[in-house]
Amino acid sequence: MAQKYLNFTVSESEGEQSLPILDGTLGPSAVDVQPLYNKHGLFTFDPGFRATASTKSAITFIDGDAGILLHRGYPIEELAEHSHFTEVAYLLMFGELPDAAELAKFEASLNMHNLLHEQVLSFYRGFRRDAHPMAVMVGVVGALSAFYHDVMDIQNPADRVHAAIRLIAKMPMIAAASYTYSIGRPQRYPLGKLDYSSNFLQMMFGRPTDEYQVDPVLGRAFDVILMLHADHEQNASTSTVRMAASSGANPFACIAAGIASLWGPAHGGANEAVLKMLTEIGSVENIPRAIARAKDKNDSYRLMGFGHRVYRNFDPRSRVIQAQAKKVLAHIGKDDPLLEVAVRLEEIALKDDYFVERKLYPNVDFYSGILLRAMGFPTNMFTAVFALGRTAGWVSHWLELQQESHGIDRPRQLYVGKTLRHYPTAPVRRTASK
Repeated sequence: MAQKYLNFTVSESEGEQSLPILDGTLGPSAVDVQPLYNKHGLFTFDPGFRATASTKSAITFIDGDAGILLHRGYPIEELAEHSHFTEVAYLLMFGELPDAAELAKFEASLNMHNLLHEQVLSFYRGFRRDAHPMAVMVGVVGALSAFYHDVMDIQNPADRVHAAIRLIAKMPMIAAASYTYSIGRPQRYPLGKLDYSSNFLQMMFGRPTDEYQVDPVLGRAFDVILMLHADHEQNASTSTVRMAASSGANPFACIAAGIASLWGPAHGGANEAVLKMLTEIGSVENIPRAIARAKDKNDSYRLMGFGHRVYRNFDPRSRVIQAQAKKVLAHIGKDDPLLEVAVRLEEIALKDDYFVERKLYPNVDFYSGILLRAMGFPTNMFTAVFALGRTAGWVSHWLELQQESHGIDRPRQLYVGKTLRHYPTAPVRRTASK
């Protein structure tokens, strides 16, 4: 196929110039803007990187207009129905679904590395009991680099995979311990007979003195939650991981940086914000007032969990998690007033022209908070669960970036500060500010 170009004019004296157009396998093409600075001394200006492809990646594809999410080409709906989290993690890391032997070997590796060093567990005592689990996870994951630096050469492909497996394997115990420490309960250890998701649930909710039976319906629902959060292209936390990795930082530091980015209320903390909003609404009778406020252009209030930065259609993950939420609620027979508020709010909003015209559909955060609450998770653990699932995507992007050769990421800026000025050489009388 012949190379395509975007033609443009910088000035009359220079005449018409051109930039190469690069094609991917799916989605919009990209203009290679690198010659703009080298040849013309120009930067591109794209606040928030809304129209910038910062890298090439073969892991995840999103079509926001059509509501499509593919992992290595597989639709998220099909993976959620037929697959399970460790198989999806393998797919993200290595590019293909594993056969039975490959999956067994991968899961055996996860089981081999799912324990935390006892010294790492002692670190938890350095945090206040009321510390947010994400604060604990940032610190503990970063500290892992002090334990494995001598057996990790990021120039060695085998060592890189080993480090990635360690991170996926240890994250359930790291997250569960951040909760059990906060309530003063001794931490349970993972059990070799349980799958990845069930192991987390027994470490999270089980008492060390009792045998804990994982409800298979809840175990499957949690596994689906992890799959739905495993990767989502170049979002804020994944981009943070990749930027840290571009400097050659070790994978534990990179993932700790990703956790810190995920913690923000506009990213991983969005489902916490949804539950806070539902609590403020309080009852079905207050929904019309909340919707009126959201539609008032003079009111800063907005409905959390509706709309998405990328999707201009239904978030495909939201349909899957909505079905899981209904299944879990029917299974446990739980009566929660906030769940009634959420269901009714969704019904009203989807029939309101204001939301329909603006394509403000419920997203995955709207339903994940409801489901996690029904399963017994405290609100401050919602983002920690997100981090648990997203670790598979983060390490996959970290592995992929090691194959690139463009060097350290270094965005530029449009400077709008003072022009050159010189420090005064004559004595200047300065008075202290009052």
